[in-house]
Amino acid sequence: MPLAPDRIHRPDTGDAPATDRGWQVVVWNDPVNLMSYVVYVLRKLFGHSLEEATRLMLAVHHEGRAVVAHGPLEKAESDCHRLHHHGLWATLERL
Repeated sequence: MPLAPDRIHRPDTGDAPATDRGWQVVVWNDPVNLMSYVVYVLRKLFGHSLEEATRLMLAVHHEGRAVVAHGPLEKAESDCHRLHHHGLWATLERL
């Protein structure tokens, strides 16, 4: 019968755990939502000014994506879920 080792070697990757580095919420361009609706949602959910929400919407429209929020994993997941609830395509990325 094999015995458990005294120690377990864990390689040092040099990276902090993913949840410690933070996450960003990315909104993606889609063929469904109007630009004015995207501005409305960004203002409603994140409290962005009209100018900031418009800048982010134009980034989504012209570049295909924009980072609209960032923070710890639980907050980013919540923000992503709220965007989905409002019909926007959103994902999380590690910082």
